[in-house]
Amino acid sequence: MIRVQYFARYREVLGIDGEQLQRAALGNLDQLREHLLSRGGVWQVLAEQNLMCARNQELCSLDTELADGDEVAFFPTVTGG
Repeated sequence: MIRVQYFARYREVLGIDGEQLQRAALGNLDQLREHLLSRGGVWQVLAEQNLMCARNQELCSLDTELADGDEVAFFPTVTGG
């Protein structure tokens, strides 16, 4: 089982702040994202090129491997001025 959290605009668009998923067929973060995108509709927000992700509270890339018990976070890049 992995815990997935959505932050900022992603949380607003999706209407949820997180969920738990079985890790069985999800080897890395990109496979997790593809699984979520397959839901269609509002989930397409996670197809953005500037999507950022973290595994166990450390920034990482989409090719990062997943393990049972991981916490994954998806969030948009933040710009400041």
